[in-house]
Amino acid sequence: MVVELELNQTQVQRIIQSKAFRTSEVHRNLLHYLAEKSLSGTADSLKEYTVGLDVFAKPASYDPRQESVVRMHVARLRQKLAEYYRTEGVNDPVIVDLPKGGFRVTFELREIVPDPVVPPPEEAPVPRPRISRETILGALLVVAVACALWFGISLWRTENARVDLPAGMSELQQLWGPILNGNRPLMICLASSNDGTASGAFLLGQFLAHRKDNVLLTRGDQLALPEVLMDNVVFLGPVSGNRQIEALPKGQPWVLEANGIRNLSPGPGEPAFIPDQPAGSKQDTEETHALITHVPGLYGNGDILYLSGNQISSTLAAVRALTDPTLARELVSKLRSPDGSLPRFYQMVLRVQSMDSMPIEISYMFRRDLSPRGK
Repeated sequence: MVVELELNQTQVQRIIQSKAFRTSEVHRNLLHYLAEKSLSGTADSLKEYTVGLDVFAKPASYDPRQESVVRMHVARLRQKLAEYYRTEGVNDPVIVDLPKGGFRVTFELREIVPDPVVPPPEEAPVPRPRISRETILGALLVVAVACALWFGISLWRTENARVDLPAGMSELQQLWGPILNGNRPLMICLASSNDGTASGAFLLGQFLAHRKDNVLLTRGDQLALPEVLMDNVVFLGPVSGNRQIEALPKGQPWVLEANGIRNLSPGPGEPAFIPDQPAGSKQDTEETHALITHVPGLYGNGDILYLSGNQISSTLAAVRALTDPTLARELVSKLRSPDGSLPRFYQMVLRVQSMDSMPIEISYMFRRDLSPRGK
């Protein structure tokens, strides 16, 4: 029974991390919630009102008769499950389904039927045809062409895997190379489900779509330290309150606080604190700050990239700074040392002018090179 439970839970996680569900946080959350209720045996008592409160954060005054958000997304979830099993999950061992008329998720072990062994019919021996020299040469020519074609395609893939950014975007390659190169999976971790991290994740997903195959998406409260050890991690949003991230070794001079950025060891010309200035009654724009931090992973393995800010606009600005070619060119020029090299690990503070939570001007303020831990 325990083995079956673990098998079903593993299948749910496989679906949640699939391409079909990668861009839909609401359906990932809905599937996870309904699956957990089903595996615990409480799904049959679920009501539309309860699902609305638990999954969609509806207020207590929510009336399912007036608002169909739960029914709409449950129907869409059924469609996405069917889409998944038509494509990525065609050979998965467990079939997860959401039958109409309720909220209970079903789990069915896929039956594997071996192909019947049919003995070959007895045939009378036939004389072996004589193959001409021209036929043999023709066959060898076909094989040679096929091998050359395969080699050419492999070479093209290798070259494109090595140079995965268009010409003129080398600054982006320099910034992202340590994180995207190699075989370590990339975990995008959202500090919360607010619009800032969601918008930043969407923008980051567009940027990474053709540059990294093994990209996973999770929330901060679901991130486990073994994943930090095995993956490269990009963390979007403020880390305050995230137990797993706060448990990581510290030591960076710039720290994001509730109202701005604290400088724990000010250098010449650097302020001890940079306050955010929200929009007031006499001004439509607000000035906030983004903190970009690139540090080694656990035990010095891999990379962790923090794109932090207190506001939607500042988190989004940090993502734009590392995905827009023009902004990336400016950042690289600020990071570059007199000898032309770039630091592997660093912190950078950006000033963000925004209106209606949308950054309209992003400018560089300060940087600090960081040494690998233990050196």
